[in-house]
Amino acid sequence: MVLHIDIRWLLERQAELLPKHPSVHDFSGLVAAVARHRVNTPQIGTAVDSAWRAAVLMHAVIRLRPLPARNALYGAAIAVAYMDATREGIDPPYGALIDLARDIEAGHTDGYDAADRIRTWRI
Repeated sequence: MVLHIDIRWLLERQAELLPKHPSVHDFSGLVAAVARHRVNTPQIGTAVDSAWRAAVLMHAVIRLRPLPARNALYGAAIAVAYMDATREGIDPPYGALIDLARDIEAGHTDGYDAADRIRTWRI
């Protein structure tokens, strides 16, 4: 299922997931995340699926840091919420989502690698 989200969807998830934390600090980071997940051909020969779209949402949120704090948590939660919204649930092994968020934050993992990991967690 192809699901294109918008900034409103991201803001609704932010309000649900982090209700007691500060609001968005840099809306351009969210706009960039929305634009990136809508790309249909990010690379020649690369298949785009829900895992790729969830991964680049997560990657963009973590790397661009639109919130003043808790971007890794928000990015991971957005990826899970996106997969759920596309009816492709994931069940990562204990600690795997945290490891992925840390790897993205450290610059060791790009959107393609993140998508590969998310695909292995599909249920």
